[in-house]
Amino acid sequence: MARLKIAVLFGGRGEEHPISVKSAREVAKHLDTGKYEPFYVGITRDGAWRLCDGPDDDWENGHRRPVVLSPDSTTRGLLVLERGRYATIALDLVLPVLHGRFGEDGATQGLLELSGIPYAGCDVPSSALCIDKSLTYLVARGAGIATPDFRTVAADEPVDADGLTYPVFVKPARSGSSFGVSKVSRAEELPAAVETARRYDSKVLIEQAVVGGEVGCAVLGDGADPVVGEVDRIALSHGFFKIHQEDAPESGSENSTVIVPADIPERSRELVRETAKTLYRALGCRGLSRVDLFLTEDGRVVLNEVNTLPGLTSYSRYPRMMAAAGLSLADVLDRVISSTLAGQGR
Repeated sequence: MARLKIAVLFGGRGEEHPISVKSAREVAKHLDTGKYEPFYVGITRDGAWRLCDGPDDDWENGHRRPVVLSPDSTTRGLLVLERGRYATIALDLVLPVLHGRFGEDGATQGLLELSGIPYAGCDVPSSALCIDKSLTYLVARGAGIATPDFRTVAADEPVDADGLTYPVFVKPARSGSSFGVSKVSRAEELPAAVETARRYDSKVLIEQAVVGGEVGCAVLGDGADPVVGEVDRIALSHGFFKIHQEDAPESGSENSTVIVPADIPERSRELVRETAKTLYRALGCRGLSRVDLFLTEDGRVVLNEVNTLPGLTSYSRYPRMMAAAGLSLADVLDRVISSTLAGQGR
């Protein structure tokens, strides 16, 4: 039986470029090459697409060829520039391993829709909804899920610092991995926090801090009853969770420890799982996502955010939650690929 031809997209123009490369390295280690023939497409920080041997340390400087994904659905593949002419590589599926802006926000998904090639993960509407935390909160409230109290601030819109109840978190509305996020305890700190957030997005979210522990749930699959991994809990010594901004996240965090399975009551664990599945369905997610929540002292859950292309690095939460539930990253990739092709009638 012929192997399925799969393009693995990684890198990207956004601030999560290095995280994406690390995720792609784990995918390369666990993708079953007996079943799949991978084609690694690295996207540089300035947006150039390059066909390379893999996401190793030197992928941007080693042997690589200019490549584009054909938006012509009659071609359904990659166009590789060789000796002044384009050669075509037909594809069965695209596996985006991209995080944040230009990869997790619907932009890449729109290109993939034009290409006509099946792709793993959330589609354009669900990606766009989940990258924008304010829109995610509105959908969650409609599904009966609690969210923080929040307000949005448009570009150049003034903010009345004295009209807020502190502490608050100031965030780019459309970013990830805590880039541009600040905890603000006093009114005089707010202007600087808003400017920090605006480095990443013109739309800024100001939300009331939630008193509670951080928990998460990995979700996998399509349909009415997706698979969920073990719930995890973030144990903080101080500050807030921002693992991907550590100097050496592979060796641990300076202020947090991820506990999986979470050391919380079974009743709370089940509530987190059911809430994650409800949000996954309400937001139209497919393939895989990670749902992050707060668990309050009185046992309620409050939404934090939904990541539609969660990190798959060696230290990321999603693969650890799935492994604790008995599914290796190889198993996760197999299921994502098979469910994507099944949804396309393959």
